[in-house]
Amino acid sequence: MSGFNYEKDADGIVTVTMDMAGPVNSMSPKFSPLFKETIAKLEAEAGLTGVVFASAKKTFFAGGDLNSLLATTADQTEAFFNTLQDMKADMRRLEKLPVPVVSAINGAALGGGFEICLSTNYRIAYNHKSVQIGLPEVSLGLLPGGGGVVRMVNLLGLQNALPFLLEGKKVTPEKALEAGMIHELVDSVDELEPRAKAYLVEQKGNEAAAVQPWDTKGFRIPGGNANSPKLAQVLMGAPAMLAQKTRGLLPAPEQILDCAVEAARLDFDTAMTIESRGLAYLAITPQAKNLITTFFFQMNKVNGGASRPKDIEPQKTKKVGVLGAGMMGQGIAFSSAMVGIEVILKDISVEAAEKGKAYSEKLLDKRISRGRMTEEKKAEVLALIKPTADDADLQGCDLIIEAVFENIELKNKITQSTEKYLCEGGVWGSNTSSLPISLLSEAASKPENFIGIHFFSPVDKMPLVELICGDKTSDLALAKAFDYTKQIRKTPIVVNDSLAFFTSRTFATYIDEGVRMTTEGAYPVRIDNLGKAIGMPVGPLNVHDETSQELTRKATETWEAMGVKNTWGEQDAVDEMLAFMIGENNRGGRHHGGGYYEYGADRSKTIWPSLVEKYYQPDFDISDADIKDRLLFRQVIESLKCLQTGVLRTVADGNIGSIMGIGAPIWTGGFLQFVNTYGLEKFQTRCGELAAEYGERFECPQIVADKIAAGETFQ
Repeated sequence: MSGFNYEKDADGIVTVTMDMAGPVNSMSPKFSPLFKETIAKLEAEAGLTGVVFASAKKTFFAGGDLNSLLATTADQTEAFFNTLQDMKADMRRLEKLPVPVVSAINGAALGGGFEICLSTNYRIAYNHKSVQIGLPEVSLGLLPGGGGVVRMVNLLGLQNALPFLLEGKKVTPEKALEAGMIHELVDSVDELEPRAKAYLVEQKGNEAAAVQPWDTKGFRIPGGNANSPKLAQVLMGAPAMLAQKTRGLLPAPEQILDCAVEAARLDFDTAMTIESRGLAYLAITPQAKNLITTFFFQMNKVNGGASRPKDIEPQKTKKVGVLGAGMMGQGIAFSSAMVGIEVILKDISVEAAEKGKAYSEKLLDKRISRGRMTEEKKAEVLALIKPTADDADLQGCDLIIEAVFENIELKNKITQSTEKYLCEGGVWGSNTSSLPISLLSEAASKPENFIGIHFFSPVDKMPLVELICGDKTSDLALAKAFDYTKQIRKTPIVVNDSLAFFTSRTFATYIDEGVRMTTEGAYPVRIDNLGKAIGMPVGPLNVHDETSQELTRKATETWEAMGVKNTWGEQDAVDEMLAFMIGENNRGGRHHGGGYYEYGADRSKTIWPSLVEKYYQPDFDISDADIKDRLLFRQVIESLKCLQTGVLRTVADGNIGSIMGIGAPIWTGGFLQFVNTYGLEKFQTRCGELAAEYGERFECPQIVADKIAAGETFQ
């Protein structure tokens, strides 16, 4: 029977084993009644000497019920607050039992799961890397509302608790022990409960073992309370540092900081009430709704294989050929070798291929210097990468990834000359950022085994891979590419074929709009600053300098030669800017001697005076709000068009792809999710205003009107 199993032994120790319905224990609506009933039973238990809280699941406890949180609306705030207070009162009853209570942590104890542990007197964990401990609520736009903020501050002190609360750090049991979050480790799961009981037997008659540190007479918070001179300097600088990181776009970190400071200033129970108010406020914010939807539900959907063909057996890659040892190829080689895949890294000369392999060596040396790798492991990884200039070395590859320049003739030539080395049923992947896969696959003898595998630079750091299916790409080829992406520990999104697909096409609108406003007369640095103000990693001109105007020029020439240059709208402003920057002034971007900005040897960066002289008009009148909306809405509109025309197969792929591949502001939950919490009608209206003022590119896509008519959102 599912629930909380209650068992008392001859020593008077009660073991409560949580075994709730479903795959994990969580704070679902069924939790509170079970927990309340169990506490009441423990309070009434005669001859009780101690309590062990354990789990029958692989995870100890998975935390809060995110479905309920997502459904919480503004008019339910007070009821939600009262529910929190009621649950916390039960946790308080648990920690005030007259006998010690031990948590036997057999698996992950995150969020609400660790908050239960914090309300016990002693915490023992199975010492294994699969066991994660922490309070990651901030990553979902929330704060730990089951006493996590208050207890962590009282347990560790304000300064030591803040990184766990503000960064949502998840740590291994060893790290948790080192930090003071748990008390003891065991080496096997089987030892957990016996050791917990043995501890309780050892503490028989020791009344102090049943009292939490913060309930002992004369307790002082480690490191001092919020009024101590030691912490005054930390607290003065903390809000400014936080604002620098969040840009004022994410309310959760600010709420957590406020609650933590109050926990170090006020009495325990008052601080608990403030913490509940904080979570009740955050739960109804659009930021929390966006983060929960995308980073929990949709991320699980994407990583769980929702876009992978269902009836294909797992496709493990054993030997991958990487053609082109430049920036992209060397990163693909490194990521593959790191997970034990044999790599053939081929370039036009052995020297060029060796140079590509040296990149892996450099990254591995960096890991060794940080204590994250041994020399032996480095040697193992490097031994898997074979640099070569000989096509025959590709013989037997079950996957070949071409990573050469965006040139159709070159890519076709390489496909035709090396495809034959694939093993039977092997798959060909093109790491193109914009060229249609159906077109490229025409050069292949087996177009059904041809797929786009679009990596992002730098490959070793960027977590996303965009898989592009051409007209003839088979389910087997997609499954192979999907499984390979998961094998190298990256997140795959799957899209349909189109010029520039989803990510490159949408990202281009951000640059385009920044360039347009520059040519209209807005001050360039202002445009970039407001790009950052909406939550983009950097401004549009800044990022164009990094990706390079030279690359844009080459792509434009390629598209022109193909007769598809203005497929997604005219590029007059970009054409004019390229002519001025490259044609007249030989400025192709940061790595080509400078672009919109000048870059000093001392890492300084200043706007290029001639750009200001050419375009800036001091009397050009545009509000900050319009600049911000133009930069954001262009990308959102393009994402909607991709969904409307079937380039995007799912909303989840669009949201995850926009955040992890384009750098969409975290608070939006992705470019499609943004429309849901902004409001579809309100979005439609704002698009109309922008279109009337700035042009038809801001016209709202039909799919929004269709959703409004159907009473639906983007799910």
